[in-house]
Amino acid sequence: MTAQADTPADAPSAVTAERQRWMRTLASAETSELEAAWLEWEPKPEVQQIRGPEAGLVMVRGRIDAGGARFNLGEATVSRSTVRLHGAPLDEDVLGSSYVLGVRLEHASVAAIFDGILSDPGLHERALRDVISPLEKAQAERDDARRTEARGTLVDFFTVAREHE
Repeated sequence: MTAQADTPADAPSAVTAERQRWMRTLASAETSELEAAWLEWEPKPEVQQIRGPEAGLVMVRGRIDAGGARFNLGEATVSRSTVRLHGAPLDEDVLGSSYVLGVRLEHASVAAIFDGILSDPGLHERALRDVISPLEKAQAERDDARRTEARGTLVDFFTVAREHE
């Protein structure tokens, strides 16, 4: 008898989970932050556009009670891009792709470039350190600022109800 893993069958592998992390970070970043990171990146690989950048629609789906039957919630506008990176300093040709909510063509293009760079074993750690970590930090700071602003508008309804007694 073999031991079964404690993770569900549909749980992503460690490699997939790591890529989801950096793709989420690239998609959520400000376009200006991505462009600044690309301007600072040296040496730059050669970039060949394979697809896009282009805008289109995707169907957003939901689940009843977060786990039940699926339903179509509506459409969302997305920008997508696929690039091939080659030449120095890459070990070999790599593909990068991205999907970004909204019509943000330049954002999708630069995110695809960094996806390709992150897929290259020789540049992976540098890209995590110099691009992804600073973007995650900036996003965490923006999220904290939003939470702080939202807390300022919090109403304690139990306190309001007791005042009328």
